[in-house]
Amino acid sequence: MADCALKAKIIEDMKQCMREQNKAKLQAIRLITAAIKQKEVDERIELVDNDVLVILDKMIKQRRESVRQYELANRQDLVAQESFEIDLIQTYLPAALSEDEITTLIQDAIKQVGAAGIQDMGKVMAILKAQVQGRADMGVVSQKIKNLLQ
Repeated sequence: MADCALKAKIIEDMKQCMREQNKAKLQAIRLITAAIKQKEVDERIELVDNDVLVILDKMIKQRRESVRQYELANRQDLVAQESFEIDLIQTYLPAALSEDEITTLIQDAIKQVGAAGIQDMGKVMAILKAQVQGRADMGVVSQKIKNLLQ
């Protein structure tokens, strides 16, 4: 059986919400567990923590886009719901990296692969992906890499 403490914590939190009858939080956690179960069924695998982090990152990214769309449509009720879900999902992610920490990791990765230009960006991203997964927005990391390689 794969080691997935994060998935076990999410399931335990879901049970706790059922006991407390916290319907809003329970609904959001069920969305997380549904996404995890969907991935496991589709790929016929049992997810490990890193796989769950990828799913949580994707869920946050989707909700941030939804918040932008709902704000444009002036739907504050839906903005509040999506923001609540973002906050809840973030509780399962590791602590975010600071700008300086991200820059240091990027510089180390550039030195490690001997990146000389933008054509080496993929190599740098491959090294960084595992280190920053769930701890930094990959779009921001990608932009920083581009800036440092130019």
